[in-house]
Amino acid sequence: MADLKTGWTRDQMAARAAQELEDGFYVNLGIGIPTLVANHIPDGVNVTLQSENGMLGMGPFPTEEEIDADLINAGKQTITTLPKSSFFDSATSFAMIRGGHIDLSILGAMEISEEGDIANWMIPGKMVKGMGGAMDLVAGVKKCIALFDHTNKRGESKFIKTCSLPLTGQKCIHMVITDLGVFDRAEGQTRFRLRELAPHVTLEEIKAKTEAEVIWE
Repeated sequence: MADLKTGWTRDQMAARAAQELEDGFYVNLGIGIPTLVANHIPDGVNVTLQSENGMLGMGPFPTEEEIDADLINAGKQTITTLPKSSFFDSATSFAMIRGGHIDLSILGAMEISEEGDIANWMIPGKMVKGMGGAMDLVAGVKKCIALFDHTNKRGESKFIKTCSLPLTGQKCIHMVITDLGVFDRAEGQTRFRLRELAPHVTLEEIKAKTEAEVIWE
C-alpha cells in the first residue's frame, strides 16, 4: 500500500488560502504560491484582485490559447482580464494600497517570526531587484496572510522565533498557512494559535517542524 501524502500540495495550499476570501474583498496576491489563489476563488464569492503594477480585476491564469505577453502581474506572470478589469499607473496602484483600500494581501515568505514579522524580499549576498511593493502591502493592507512551505530545502523551519533575514515588516502577519497547517493570531494577541492541521499531518510532526512558540491547544 502506498504511503499517504502528508500535508497540502502548493495548489492545495492556495485553495485553502482562498477559503479566507470574503465577498466584496479587494485582494492583492504576492509572488509565488499566492498567485495560485486566483484559480481557487470559491463559487459565489466576488472578489477583485489588484496588482501593484497597475491593474484591478485580474482573472485566472491563462490557458496556452489565452496567453497575451502584454498582460502580466507584478511577478511578470501572464494573466487574463475580466469585463471589469481596469489599468492605471503604479502611483494610483500604490495610493490604493497605502490608503488602506485593499482588504487582504496573501504573500509568500522566506521566514515568519512568532510575533508576525515577515522576511520575504532578499537573502544577503544574493542579487535582488528590490523590495517591490511588499513593504507597502504589509503596512497598508487591512489583513495579511503568509502562504509558504513550512520548512526550507534543508528541512529547517521557516516559522521561527526571530527572523534572521532582512525584514519586510514587523508584527503585520495575521495568519500563516503552510503545507502542514493553519495558524492565526487574534486581534491584540502576540502569539499564533494552531487552527487546523493539513491532511495526514500529526500534531507531533508540525510541532517538530515549528521553531516559533505558538499556542497548540
